[in-house]
Formats: sequence, structure tokens, C-alpha cells
Amino acid sequence: MPEGHMATYRLGVLTGDGIGPEIVEATLRVLEAAQERDGRLRFEWLPLLMGWEAIRETGSAMPESTVDLLAKCDGWIMGPHDSASYPDAEQEKRNPSGELRHRFDLYANIRPARAYPGLPAVSPKMDLVVVRENTEGFYSDRNMAWGSGELMPTLDVALTVGKITRQASERIARTAFSLARGRRRKVAIVHKANVIRKAYGLFLEVCRGVGREFPEVAVEDYHIDAVTAHLVRRGADFDVVLTTNMFGDILSGLTGELAGSLGMAPSINAGTGRAMAQASHGSAPDIAGQGIANPVGLILSAAMLLSWLASERGDASAGEAAKAIQRAVAATISEGPRTRDLGGTASTEEFTAGILSHMQA
Repeated sequence: MPEGHMATYRLGVLTGDGIGPEIVEATLRVLEAAQERDGRLRFEWLPLLMGWEAIRETGSAMPESTVDLLAKCDGWIMGPHDSASYPDAEQEKRNPSGELRHRFDLYANIRPARAYPGLPAVSPKMDLVVVRENTEGFYSDRNMAWGSGELMPTLDVALTVGKITRQASERIARTAFSLARGRRRKVAIVHKANVIRKAYGLFLEVCRGVGREFPEVAVEDYHIDAVTAHLVRRGADFDVVLTTNMFGDILSGLTGELAGSLGMAPSINAGTGRAMAQASHGSAPDIAGQGIANPVGLILSAAMLLSWLASERGDASAGEAAKAIQRAVAATISEGPRTRDLGGTASTEEFTAGILSHMQA
């Protein structure tokens, strides 16, 4: 993007359920602060229906009108959904997140796990990224043209379709190795090829093949059961963890908690030309509306979205804004105030104000 050029990004806003409205509001305030500090960056918000709000108005947790408008956005910010509480008819469908990943082919789920100085953590030096294939594997609702991909030939037998393809394995591997090249240049491929030989054997073969295109990146591979022990024992040794859909979902939950708290873990779901910022945690309905939710996961997810936009559009201002947000979050965690889950007493509002103060410094 030319020097001094004004970049305008249209971002869809899906507040979601539970604590969603609170943490989305905090995230938008931080993004607006990033916009104010750099005259080259401008956001246009497009609020859209999702979750219980959408069910009450349209009968669907993810209305077609929302999907259609998201297609016209540069990216979007998605709050958590409480799909477990939805009406039975809605629970038979893909949940809102799964529907968007499927519809927009958001094949790369990138989930960092970083420990912050001063916060208790099982692995206090952890700084890794789980790169998860997001469209197939054993999450059959994302790899079938229609239906759930599960079937019951009798009431006592349930079958689930798993799917691994060369194309999907290659593109997620390329994402992981490209990311590693800009970090500590190490990739750990996680699989179960010793047991599920055809499917995970294909995944491992393809990932190793892509790795040979990146000779500067060191490559290891681990069975899923073994890597869980290694992550607990020596999580700081890992840089980029490359794996399949279900394994990536499980491992990112583990690494998020090892680094301090899953409630702080960000993520981005990216495809070709589109990306969605979405924190790894759930909707926490037990604390919704109390003003005590920690918004860090979604705020850092939004920073990841800016980094993705910077890379996709060649926009230095978006990349600088992402770094400014990350620095402000780290400074607030270090100096306070902190929310209750981080050992402090601050409300969501007070914690967000601390981040905004560091944004202005």
C-alpha cells in the first residue's frame, strides 16, 4: 500500500451470547483507539445478527442475511456463542462459528499461547502457536456438503466420517511453515499415523513434503498422545505446532491453559481473502452482564486480524496498530489493573481503560 495512503476496513461485528456484548464492546473501543493514533487507518463497523439475538428475530442463529453481508466485509469480529442452550432445531445445525468456517472456507485456525511475566502459568516461558487445519478431519460438520456427517445404523452404533485430503493438508502446512519462518523457525507436526495410517499418514507425508521447501525451518513430528506430555513438561521448547482439526482444538485448549488461562487465548480463522477474529474461550453465561469478564482473548484476536490484514493488503499501518494493541495489553497485564481471573479486582470497563491508557502513551 502506498506511503501515507488511508486504509479503510469494513469489519462485521457479531456480538454473540453471554459475555459477548461486553468483550466485543471493549474490543471495538481498543480498535477505535488504534484508529485515533494513526491517521492512515479507518474502520467501518457493520453490526450483524448472530446467536440468541438472531434466533429471537429470525429463528436462526446464523441467518442468511448475516452471511451475505459478511461476504462484503474485509473481516469480522465474532463474540462467543452459547450454542448448547439453543433450541433443539438449531443444535442440529452447525454452530455459528462452524457455519462461517465452512461457508467461507476459513481453513487456518491460528491459536497463539503466550505466557505473560507476572502471571501464574504452568509453563511460564511458553510462546507458541497452534496452527490447526480448520475444514476437515473428524469434525464432520465442516467437511460435508450437507448434514452432520454422522450416522447411526442402529440406536447402539454411531459412526463419524473423518476426512484428510492432500489439498487441505498442503495449504495448512504452508501456512504453518510460513509463520515459523518469521518466528523461531521450528515446526512440530502432530498426528496419529501409527494407528490411523492412511488418513494421518497422508497428513504427515504432505506436511513433511512442504517442510522440505523451507530448509531453514527445523521439523519434528509427534504422536498426539506423546506431545501432550512434552507440552506439559517442556512447553517453552515448542514454536509452531501443526496439526489437524480435532487435535488442534484439543491442543490449543491445553496450551492456552498451560500459558496461564484459556480465557486469554486469542485466535484467528483465516481463508483466502477473508478472516475472522474469535477468542478461544466460550460465552461464560454464569458471569454475563456482571461487567467482570476479561476481554483480552478477543482484543488480541482483533490484533491478529489486523496483522492478517497487514499481510494480505501490504498495509504497514494495520501491522503497526496490531503491535500497539499487543504492547498495551502486555503493559496492562504487567502494571494493572487486572480483572478477577488475573488476580485483580478490576471490572471489564476498568481493565479496558487501562489498555486504552497504554494505547495513548
